[in-house]
Order: sequence, then structure tokens, then C-alpha cells
Amino acid sequence: MNVSAFLPAVCGFGFLLLLLNGACVESRQVQGGYHWYTMFMFGDSFVDTGNLPKTNRRSALSRQWHYPYGTFNGGRIGNPLGRFSNYLVQSDIIAQMLGRLEAPPAYKRTMKHYCDQSGMTFAVGGSGVYQVPDNLPTLAKQIYNFKRLIKDGSITKWHLADSVALVAVSGNDYAHAANSSDISSMIGLIRNVTDGIAVNVKKLQKLGVMKVLVNNLHPVGCTPWLSRANNYTVCDARANMAASFHNTYLTESLSKTKNVHILDLNTAFTKIVNHGPREGSSKLSKRFEHKLTPCCESFDPEGYCGQLGNNSEKLYSVCTNPEQYFYWDSVHPTQAGWEAVMKQLHKPMLHFLTQNRHH
Repeated sequence: MNVSAFLPAVCGFGFLLLLLNGACVESRQVQGGYHWYTMFMFGDSFVDTGNLPKTNRRSALSRQWHYPYGTFNGGRIGNPLGRFSNYLVQSDIIAQMLGRLEAPPAYKRTMKHYCDQSGMTFAVGGSGVYQVPDNLPTLAKQIYNFKRLIKDGSITKWHLADSVALVAVSGNDYAHAANSSDISSMIGLIRNVTDGIAVNVKKLQKLGVMKVLVNNLHPVGCTPWLSRANNYTVCDARANMAASFHNTYLTESLSKTKNVHILDLNTAFTKIVNHGPREGSSKLSKRFEHKLTPCCESFDPEGYCGQLGNNSEKLYSVCTNPEQYFYWDSVHPTQAGWEAVMKQLHKPMLHFLTQNRHH
């Protein structure tokens, strides 16, 4: 099965972009000694906690509800959580850093007229700033759903009083430009996407969100989807250059917006999977025996982790020690990978959140 619609790509003037998509459980409690933040998650599969439909028949868009997703240890049958990882995703790790047990529950799996005290996750795996294949909710549509819950009173002033939003846009918008050779039009597209992120961040602020965290773009050339062609030995430098364009324009677009903090995923990923030869190997990098090879690998480069054949035979392999792998599947980090990334971003994030906080 071709999953290119779900694993976006930009290929222009010789460089290719395959971008991560970015991925509800019980009431989220607060652990002792932490400030009570209410969190709202927007974007794609990096922070989706179960908004895509749970189906009996698995596909690229429903695989997160099936084994081996959510198993933590690939050697046992676990409980898939609707997350695009072996267990927890970026938003869960951030939630834990802020005293919660996990990320807020998914919008699609929440009772009508109710918002958990921890907040809500509106993100949908595979979505983008603009309309993408499979008719998935855009970032603007997710924010519209958020606005609607404010209007009907499900999300109250109490929820917004000390609110934090996370916006994770990881590149699905670039899919339709996969075969473009016009660099000027590609740069224009990247500018439109980053400007679109900025516009939506301002919408969240106008609706009452106090602080906004925004992901920049990770080194997409290091994803197993791209490094597979070289037997998972090197990253695609041209794709990483394209990610740098995105990040430069994103910084420019948000430069004059207050109460916004960019989470520098690009640097954090790079220090683990693609550090320079003169830099040596960091402690975080040494933590992972496998930096570019995925724990769960489809036999077909166009397939996906968890894919089954016509006779229900496995069309993938899965490791038994995901904590030694930075990447879980062809584009998403393992829980251990996300922990290593967010460990680097923890202090600046907390500094931002505690600035000018009203008690």
C-alpha cells in the first residue's frame, strides 16, 4: 500500500521533503508539586492521542489502533492507544513534564459538553495547515472545534485561565508538491505554510489561550523513510536543508508574536541522530544503539508498520528492545526517542511557561 498521502513529501530542485505526521485515556491527574496547566493540543500525529477512527481493518491511517503500536515492548501484546509510537508521544512527555500522567484526551473520544481538567487534544494524524488527502481536519478546523466548545461552555474561563497550547505541524501540506522542480514556487509554499501556522497561533490567542508552544521542523532527511535507501546509514542532507528553510520562515512569521515559544525539535533531533563528525557522540546519542533504523519496519518501502497480508501474515518486523531505537516506525520516534528530545527542550520550555504567570 502506498502511504505517500500520509507521509508527506516535498521534492523540488533536487531536494526531497518527507515530513513527519506528526499521532485518550482516563481523566488526567496532576502529580504533587506541579502547577496546574490546562493543555490543548493541535496538529498532527506527533501529538494525536486518538482522534482518527478506530477500525477493525487496519490501514496507514488506523494502524495506531493495532498491534504493535502501543505495546511499549515489541515482544508482548499490549494495548494500542491510538498514538503513533510504541507507547507515548510528544504531547504525553510534555504533559508529564507539567505534572500530568499523560496528554489530554482526544476530542473525538470525549463526551459531548465536557472538557477534562487537563484539557483536550484536537490534533489528527496526517493533517496540515491546508487541506490534505483523506479530508482530514485542517489546523483551522481543529481550532474551529476548539472555538465551538468555548462558545457552548464545554471549555470554560477556568480552563483558559492558565492554558497552554501545543501546535505540531510537521509537513503534510507539502505532499502535493512532491514532484515539483520549481524552487521559487516551493519556497512560496513553505512561506504560506509557516505564515498559516502564525495566523492560527494568533487565533488561539484571541480565543483566550495564554501560552503557545510551536514545534519547528525536525531533520526530515534523517527519518527511516528517507535513510532506508542508504541502508539506514546516512541522512538525506537535501531534505534537511529544506527543513531549515521551513524553520527560518517559521521563526520570521512568529517573531513579533508574544507569548509564543518555538520548540526546537530540529536541533534536539539532530544532536541524537545526525550530530556532526567533530562534535563526537553526545550522551543522548549514545543512549540509542539504533539512530536511523526503525524498531518496526515494513517489508515493502511503500508499506507501513503493522501491515498485514491477505492471509493476515505480518508484512513487517518489530524489535524487542524499542528503548534502544530512536525511531519507532518510518517517521515517528519511540517513546524513548521523544523523552530524549524533550529532555533537551525541558528547561527553556518551563522558563517560557513560568514567565509573567499570574497566580
